Amino acid sequence: MMNIGSYTLLVARPTGNFGWLPRAAIGAAIVAVLWWAAQGSQVSFTELNKGLPWIGDFLGRMFPPNWAFLDKLVTPAIETVQIAIWGTLLAFVLAVPVCFLAARNLTPNMAVFHFTRQVFNVTRGINEIILALIFVAAVGLGPFPGVLALAVHGAGMLGKFFSESIEEIDQGPIEALRSTGAGPIQIIIFGVLPQVITAWIAVLLYRFETNLRQATVLGMVGAGGIGFELVGSMKLFQYQDTATCILVIIVMVMLADYVSTWLRASIQKGAR
Repeated sequence: MMNIGSYTLLVARPTGNFGWLPRAAIGAAIVAVLWWAAQGSQVSFTELNKGLPWIGDFLGRMFPPNWAFLDKLVTPAIETVQIAIWGTLLAFVLAVPVCFLAARNLTPNMAVFHFTRQVFNVTRGINEIILALIFVAAVGLGPFPGVLALAVHGAGMLGKFFSESIEEIDQGPIEALRSTGAGPIQIIIFGVLPQVITAWIAVLLYRFETNLRQATVLGMVGAGGIGFELVGSMKLFQYQDTATCILVIIVMVMLADYVSTWLRASIQKGAR
């Protein structure tokens, strides 16, 4: 401790000759966990190095892309966007009525809170491809199973984000409305939604980006979209057609990212 004028400074001193031991123990624990994970996942850079020539051979067969194949990809590409749009919309419709029950500051009791949160954990814990396989078996091949898979998984993700954003709002307007005798619906409309709507729209746009990327994969299990053409070209060893599919997917994702970023920036700017 040092006195300088009217100020007192606390000077950190070593706790002893063994002050480095906790940091060393944490470092050793991190190394041990990484080693354990590498053993379980069979991480082998030697095997990767051996496989590089095969990867190079595969990529070499993909070029040049078959640009004539673009004509067949127009309809599947549009279908992929449609799947992402409806998957996002249905996820929003499913998540909104339930997310208020999963917010600590609005839920009627903690039993409802924990049950709702676990529902969100289950729906977002099941991969979209698994959900697509289930819905393909239920309603048949086509884009509709993809829509349902994205909707169910997305409802869990959106519900979690929506409920957490509700928990972070200013409680002042809520208490003011309650003091005037406002009901739950009025509190939500006038006290909650104005505070969270900007964040919700940003999350919804990001979810659409994610759904667009996932929709390109769901076609691999018969859920429609450009993924169906991608898998078909690989099964037929038409790797130049595969390259064309991949390039179209990349362009679609880049455009969605650009539009989504622009919309989020515009919304945030307008909210200020």
